Amino acid sequence: MSIVNLRKYKQKRAEGRTLCTSGFHKWETLGERRFDVKQGRLVSAERCRRCGVERAKLT
Repeated sequence: MSIVNLRKYKQKRAEGRTLCTSGFHKWETLGERRFDVKQGRLVSAERCRRCGVERAKLT
């Protein structure tokens, strides 16, 4: 019987999108900022590093 190293298993599983599916995205802002005329605020676009999902955030 061999010993299984759980750290390697957890690292392989974490390479996927397990954090993002749980709602823990790693957002980074894109360089562009737009102005929303209706609300009168700046809108910055953000993208998740891991899964690539984009969102617009009011600043």
